[in-house]
Amino acid sequence: MNTMSEDAGRMTGVFDFDPFAFVTSDTHFSHARISELAGRPFATVEEMDEALVARWNALVGPGDAVLHLGDLALGPITESLPITGRLNGRKFLVPGNHDRVSTATQTKTAIERFRPLYEEQGWTILPEILDGTRNGRRLRASHYPYRGDSQELERHQSKRPVDDGTPLIHGHTHARDRGGLGNQFHVGVDAFGYAPIPFTLIDDWLAGLAKGGA
Repeated sequence: MNTMSEDAGRMTGVFDFDPFAFVTSDTHFSHARISELAGRPFATVEEMDEALVARWNALVGPGDAVLHLGDLALGPITESLPITGRLNGRKFLVPGNHDRVSTATQTKTAIERFRPLYEEQGWTILPEILDGTRNGRRLRASHYPYRGDSQELERHQSKRPVDDGTPLIHGHTHARDRGGLGNQFHVGVDAFGYAPIPFTLIDDWLAGLAKGGA
């Protein structure tokens, strides 16, 4: 295990976002209904899975660190997780409500049982809210936004970060809007061509916020 993985696995205190080259969320590998629910342009779940792998690997190199903000894979997890093992990079997961290592939806016993399956496919499991810095600027990451949902009801309120003004990157909403909305920025694949985004987009957004921009 590399040093970054070791540090992430026992992380306490301020999280260092600087090593990450890409960020994404809500791939939903092998989720049979996600194309219908989120309006994805794929005829079959197999087509979606192959497109997600191809688009990821076209951008991410073997040594690139990728932060995935939850809802990685659904369906029979012993079948869907191995697909994610084909993804390039050093892969870090902030669990979302559909992940089998999420405290929002899983018991402690279930999490302990499923965690090794994720680790076998190269995933380091991180805490569900990360507070830290990127290039010296404050940044928070969570699957959940401060505000918003893919449904009318804003679910999992007890697991959401508290909005204290800190810029937040998140998934969960499946929104197609690109860029930040106030002090939160949706990074999900549905907004960015079903692929991870360079962390430089987040850097530009943070710089704009620091200057008082939108």
